[in-house]
Amino acid sequence: MKLRTNVMRALSALAVLASCSIAGQAQAQGADKPVGDAKAAVNKISMCIGCHGIKGYKSSFPEVYHVPMIAGQNADYIVSALQEYASGARSFPTMDAIAQSLTPQDMADIAAYYSSLK
Repeated sequence: MKLRTNVMRALSALAVLASCSIAGQAQAQGADKPVGDAKAAVNKISMCIGCHGIKGYKSSFPEVYHVPMIAGQNADYIVSALQEYASGARSFPTMDAIAQSLTPQDMADIAAYYSSLK
């Protein structure tokens, strides 16, 4: 009976350690994510406004393409889309070049700015 109790205690301790480790990893992943500053984006959006700020705008390079309005879009979605363009997971020539020129902080700031618009 004593052996069983000791095994149960050891398993319980391992379970607690594992849950702390998982929680710590999740926190660390969130810590790497920059916090967006909408005010800081004001000086960074000039390359976005020409297409995303015009209702009904269509791009003609490399083909006619409807440009989505991003005002009011979820900030995490905007960051994710920019990261995908930068990595090549998504592709559109103009967006690829722009996204590759942005830092993670730039992406977070731009996302904060556009998500705050309605």
